[in-house]
Amino acid sequence: MRLSDEFGVVVEATIPAPPQRVWDLVADISTSPRFSPELQRTEWLDGAEGPAVGAHFAGHNARPDGTKWQTVNRIIEFTPLERFAWEVLPDTATAEGDAFARWHYEVTADGEGTRVRHSMRMGNLRTPLHRFVEQNPEQEEALVDARLAILREGMEAVLKGIAADAAAVDSDPAAVDSDAADAADAARA
Repeated sequence: MRLSDEFGVVVEATIPAPPQRVWDLVADISTSPRFSPELQRTEWLDGAEGPAVGAHFAGHNARPDGTKWQTVNRIIEFTPLERFAWEVLPDTATAEGDAFARWHYEVTADGEGTRVRHSMRMGNLRTPLHRFVEQNPEQEEALVDARLAILREGMEAVLKGIAADAAAVDSDPAAVDSDAADAADAARA
């Protein structure tokens, strides 16, 4: 994979819980940081109190090597019980259509459970990955593949955490929260 390719990551899972329960977790921006090895916390910006098209939220990220950064995210689609999408931006004034990346959750009923598709696609704005590739052009494919692997691992951890939380409603929430936190800590290590 090369930077000039339109690349991204897609992970899917069927969660044995009703769509509303899964949707409530997917649409809550505080869910992913509990399970992601990279996204540490989120907060609403500009007075937003919940998800709506045009609302902004900050994402505070960190990697095991100590690198930390913050993103600004704008919700570009919010259809309850179906789709939640946002774009990652340098600031809240960035023009619509320009983004570092676009992230999506799609939720569909699947028998007695819920199918969740979590995806991201790189956008048109330059990221630190571009700088690393420019400094090491002979390693472009390896650098891009490594970043995609890290993203995939994080997205899979988030879906596992959502599944655990969705199951917790019918069991002991403290036990599931502990298991999910242990899984997130292991993924961050």
